[in-house]
Amino acid sequence: MIDDAAIWASLPVPAILVDAEDRIVSLNTAAEGFVNTSMRSAAGRGVWELVEVDSPISRAFARARENSTPLFVNEAQVGAGGRDPVLCALQVAPLIGTLGHMILLISPRELAGRMTQSHSVKSAAQSAIGMAEMLAHEIKNPLAGITGAAQLLSMNLTPEDLELTDLIVAESRRIVKLLEQVEQFGNLLAPDLRPVNIHDVLDRARRSALLGFGAHMKIVEDYDPSLPLAMGDPDQLLQVVLNLIKNASEAADPKGGTIRIHTFFEHSFSLRRSDGTGQSLPLQIEIIDDGPGIPEAIREEIFDPFVSGRENGTGLGLALVSKIVSDHGGWISVTSQPGRTVFRLSLPRVPRGTPTEEAI
Repeated sequence: MIDDAAIWASLPVPAILVDAEDRIVSLNTAAEGFVNTSMRSAAGRGVWELVEVDSPISRAFARARENSTPLFVNEAQVGAGGRDPVLCALQVAPLIGTLGHMILLISPRELAGRMTQSHSVKSAAQSAIGMAEMLAHEIKNPLAGITGAAQLLSMNLTPEDLELTDLIVAESRRIVKLLEQVEQFGNLLAPDLRPVNIHDVLDRARRSALLGFGAHMKIVEDYDPSLPLAMGDPDQLLQVVLNLIKNASEAADPKGGTIRIHTFFEHSFSLRRSDGTGQSLPLQIEIIDDGPGIPEAIREEIFDPFVSGRENGTGLGLALVSKIVSDHGGWISVTSQPGRTVFRLSLPRVPRGTPTEEAI
């Protein structure tokens, strides 16, 4: 016999059970993450204190209870846990055999789109990267020959003709650099997981950025000093943070801008995988910038290979970030609007009992 509690906990969307007075009776695991509150803290509180909806949902909720009929709201802006509202579908249904108890299901549209498309997108991305790796290997050799030939020709040319050979050399080198990035993406090794002080990684990234591509930026630290150790590969996590800071720096006004690095602990955040297993990801890192934001046309595909918001971007930086975070068993998300873009990394902590004396 399957345990009802296991079914409730395994639901992949946030589910909230309320009593006849709209007080919370129970939250499933997904709902705890969505409202950023544990079941113990939420019990007995009014559901509309934690879930903010931009439509008159409470009145419709009352009608559904009174008539003992389900209710479906196709699109509503729902805010919870201090986050900006997101577009969701809402389903409400009376709990059979009770007096006035109702179940509220919340289906974020962005999450639903990612879940339904994830398999096909990943397969297409893997095929594209595999083909690009093969082409990169084959193209680099003739490009080296073209570059060498152009340099030899330039020895006996007039200044006017030298512009053409210089262009050939410069563009050939640009293509080689792109091909090397493709090869780097495909040849990324599995992470060497160990206890990591994430603030040490963030400090290394901040110092490196301020000495190079982020010299025109103001980078602000907003750390939770009590954050426990993460389980990760320090070099790969450094690459992730550097890529995110570099993206923010390149998108900013040439005169500069502000990047805030925020860390905090969210004990209720967990990722439920397609096989039904769950992974606690309580360590949160946010890279927040005040730049122009991600173009809406590519916002949903920003982590896919070869998708870029910059004119000469390769579209591999954020794809590499996503791959590394996924290999760590973590999660990355983004919210963006003009003046505020937030990339959020969610990572696992070191399991209890793991030796941490040599944490990096």
